Amino acid sequence: MPWTKIYLDKEQMEQTLKKDGLRGISYQQAMLEAHEQAMQADERVFLIGEGIDDPGGVFGTTRGLAQKFGKDRVMDMPIAENGLTGIAIGAAAAGMKPVFIHMRVDFLPMCMDQIVNHAAKWCYMTGGRVNIPLVIRAIIGRGWGSAAQHSQALHAMFAHVPGLKVVMPATPYDAKGLFLAALNDGNPVLIIEHRWTFEAVGYVPHEMYQVPIGQSITRRAGRDITVVAISQMVYEAMKAAASLEQEGIELEIVEPRTISPLDMEPIIESLGRTGRLIIADVAWKTGSVGSEIVCQVCERSPGLIKSPVRKICFPDVPTPCSPSLEKAFYPGSDEIAQAARDLMRHQSK
Repeated sequence: MPWTKIYLDKEQMEQTLKKDGLRGISYQQAMLEAHEQAMQADERVFLIGEGIDDPGGVFGTTRGLAQKFGKDRVMDMPIAENGLTGIAIGAAAAGMKPVFIHMRVDFLPMCMDQIVNHAAKWCYMTGGRVNIPLVIRAIIGRGWGSAAQHSQALHAMFAHVPGLKVVMPATPYDAKGLFLAALNDGNPVLIIEHRWTFEAVGYVPHEMYQVPIGQSITRRAGRDITVVAISQMVYEAMKAAASLEQEGIELEIVEPRTISPLDMEPIIESLGRTGRLIIADVAWKTGSVGSEIVCQVCERSPGLIKSPVRKICFPDVPTPCSPSLEKAFYPGSDEIAQAARDLMRHQSK
């Protein structure tokens, strides 16, 4: 059963799951379970990365796997990102299923040549004779003053690369399902995860299942404004929607889940009902995924938009370190709610 529900109140979520007789676990638990089940089911699956066998286990998502499967399948590697990516690509070309884990997306640019010029291109360049079944996990999001070199969100950069799929699960259900789908895709998939989603709790079946790559999902129905929310911003959009209900404003929330390939159909369908668009992304505004979404709407159905489009993104400056500057830098539910009010006022003029 596809699981679309998001409850902002953890107690409400747990009560709902209990009432329906469903199991609820956190995002980090869902990812850990997905890794463990995949490794049990297929000996070709192995994990490689920096610090993945530490006690913390990549925010809990690989905890204990080195002890269970051994150092030959959970390999802690030195700080040499480009070289490690080449090793993972070679293993994938030879028939293995490597999962290359980065605790910070900031260091993926060091692997750019390997990811962009090799992993993403080999299937095409060999006429489909060589596949690269490589999964790369990279984590984004703020925390403890991580600042300009340790809290960037570079997903738009990688979404630009043909041959590379980019997924951004926000819920526990999608985290497990999209990971398993990526592992069986047969070609390179980059999974970008936001650390602020790791404690989110939701329904996750114990058995293995897949969430199709390249399918957007409508998280919440509403008549007034379409909000396309990416990654952790889906939770901020849900908060904004709850607060705006008291003002008589309804948000319809669509989550892409995959940003390359990008499924525009649910977005276009929603705009056909609302005519207003807000895009909330965990990245800088210029050259963002939000910009691509706006462009595709204008190419396909420009007549649907009845008011100016609003993009809720980071300002185009490096990420600050101090808590006071962080508060000003990172947008959230308040900014989404204010943009919605502005759009509704624009209509009334």
